[in-house]
Amino acid sequence: MSKPVHPVLVHAPRGRDSELIRRALDARGVAATVCATHDDLLEAMQGDAGCALVTQEALDRTLCDRLARWIGNQPPWSDFPLLVLLSSAASETIDSLTQRLGNVTILERPLSPQSLLTAVRSVLRARVRQFEARAAIQQRDQFLAMLGHELRNPLAAIVLAARLVREGGARSQLQDRVEVIERQSNILARLVDDLLDVARVTSGKVRLRREAVDVDATIRSSIIAHEERARGRAMTVVFTSGAGATIEGDLVRIEQVLSNLISNAIKYSPSGRTVRVSSQLVGDHCEVRVRDEGIGIARDMQPHVFELFAQVDSSVDRADGGMGIGLTLVDRLVRLHGGTIELVSGGLGLGSEFIVRLPVGNPPVAQNVIKLEPTGSAAKVRVVLVEDNHDLRDLTAQMLEALGCTVEVAVDGAEGVERILQSRPDLALVDIGLPVLDGFDVARQVRQKAGASQLLVATTGYGRDQDREEAQKAGFDLHVTKPLAADVLTGLIERARQKRDRSASSSAANN
Repeated sequence: MSKPVHPVLVHAPRGRDSELIRRALDARGVAATVCATHDDLLEAMQGDAGCALVTQEALDRTLCDRLARWIGNQPPWSDFPLLVLLSSAASETIDSLTQRLGNVTILERPLSPQSLLTAVRSVLRARVRQFEARAAIQQRDQFLAMLGHELRNPLAAIVLAARLVREGGARSQLQDRVEVIERQSNILARLVDDLLDVARVTSGKVRLRREAVDVDATIRSSIIAHEERARGRAMTVVFTSGAGATIEGDLVRIEQVLSNLISNAIKYSPSGRTVRVSSQLVGDHCEVRVRDEGIGIARDMQPHVFELFAQVDSSVDRADGGMGIGLTLVDRLVRLHGGTIELVSGGLGLGSEFIVRLPVGNPPVAQNVIKLEPTGSAAKVRVVLVEDNHDLRDLTAQMLEALGCTVEVAVDGAEGVERILQSRPDLALVDIGLPVLDGFDVARQVRQKAGASQLLVATTGYGRDQDREEAQKAGFDLHVTKPLAADVLTGLIERARQKRDRSASSSAANN
């Protein structure tokens, strides 16, 4: 919380008024600074002052003019409070002088110390909220600047690589440029996913899907996912010891926690170093440690590493992207599980260790896992793709065809319903934000007229829990967020193939 440097400025030139007011406030725990002259008052107001308490004797036309100019030049977040102490007989005169001063509170004499304290504390609380608003604005501006930087870098690389692809070149050059586009696109997708996730978590809209989670297996899969990146930096990520523990948790979210911590450890470590990950049972908790030999974290920064948009070191190489929200996300996800996370670092140059403690809970004996096994069916999966974005529609159709599907496309919701009802495909990929009919209406009409024979999948940029629920209510089997990666499409195709073949086998058995 931001606090004023000078909570109360007191300007009362007559007799001992200033000193008496200051003592009355100090005795009740409110710091006050006496300003002997108009100049002293205006100078003190340039800093982070909480409010000014001025007696009627001090508030002449000259001071009112100077205060009015200063108040008129305040930044938008500021509404400086002024308390005026006067006798009731002077109220009309004071009203005419203070009407240009905005946030004015009139206190009539005689005034008890308690009444004075109540009035002062009231305006100080409001003033502190203004300083908090300023801090929020500064944080927002810093984040927007960082967001612009993080988005601009991969976009610039994608645009340049695409331009060079258009100009042609040797096959190896084209391959390199395509890899740049793919790599930078993945960075963009990760940035968007992080933004959506932190928005869901901080607003309390994430619901954990609890199941039995093998901690060591999850650590190993997270390490494997980062092996290529670690090799690119000549680094090693090792699993040093395991607890052999199974806990009750959300597998996807725990993987997200581990992935963020391992990714950060790689990002902030020089080449040739080692990242060590371990787990152990400590009482009724499983403790996971991720230790790096990287740049470390300055002691003054350590209390802030889990704060939203905090950057450990904005001067280091940030080619991998990141907006300072990863550790915030980790902290919130761990807390959602009833656990804690701790940072241990000796300071700059001494590496860092993050210790995650998760309660074991009551993990179920069996896990509800659906395995997609190849069926051996040679028939191509028939797909209807309903997407209004021209480029995305064409590229997704090409990807589906490359994966062995036959594809029909539709450019709006009405055409999508028509195509699906006519073709009766194995799989329908339907965008939600469609013209004519939105994706929810498409699903409702298809289910009403064709039943549940097709695998109906909502494809959208909206990934909130309520979006998934609305998709399910409309009749979609699944809800996936864009961009659709090749592995996601492969899984959907195999699922549609299995659904089709099960339906065919059932029909044959009935006949």
